[in-house]
Amino acid sequence: MNVHDPKSVRPEVTTGPLPASRKIYVSPAEAPDLRVPLREIALSPESGEPPVRVYDPSGPYTDPDVAIDVDRGLPRHRQAWVLERGGVEAYEGRTIKPEDNGSVSGRHAARTFPTVHHPLRAAGRDKPLTQLEYARAGIVTKEMIYAAHRENLGRAAALERAQAALADGESFGASIPAHITPEFVRDEIAKGRAIIPANINHAELEPMIIGRNFLVKINANIGNSAVTSS
Repeated sequence: MNVHDPKSVRPEVTTGPLPASRKIYVSPAEAPDLRVPLREIALSPESGEPPVRVYDPSGPYTDPDVAIDVDRGLPRHRQAWVLERGGVEAYEGRTIKPEDNGSVSGRHAARTFPTVHHPLRAAGRDKPLTQLEYARAGIVTKEMIYAAHRENLGRAAALERAQAALADGESFGASIPAHITPEFVRDEIAKGRAIIPANINHAELEPMIIGRNFLVKINANIGNSAVTSS
């Protein structure tokens, strides 16, 4: 078995563009400052077809223009979105305890990274904080605009025949409109039929809507956190 000191080893991650494709960004009209990622796949020249754009959840790791540094962490684009909405404050948080690292300490403990961000919390109870609270208050967030723009992948080109295609298919009880608007996203969240997992302290994540009427139907978390259970 290899033995190493976790505090002296610099972890590495696989980065770089994927074969025969490139990451591109598009901006919704409702919020031009947002950059929603898509993957553009090159087709065979013999096909005579333009590149195909698909949903891209690979994050900044496949963007050749982004320098990945595990010590600094991923870019925290959502931090500005959260702060501009207001109603939050930074606080010290708590120190790391042995139970956070599998109940081990010393050289067996997981490596401590040099970049530490102060966590945010609600500053009072008079303002919404979660996407569900904003949705039920009738407020469309940038996360909802981002998710709606992702959902419309390919819909713009097919909009003219969308109603006919919907009528020709079987919905199995779903209610998917021909065009996804940020308001539709907000309404689905408010009704409890969809979620955007977007904790305010995970400012690096790319918002994704999950629900019956959206592209992603199921959310599963699979991790290797150094936490024990009995």
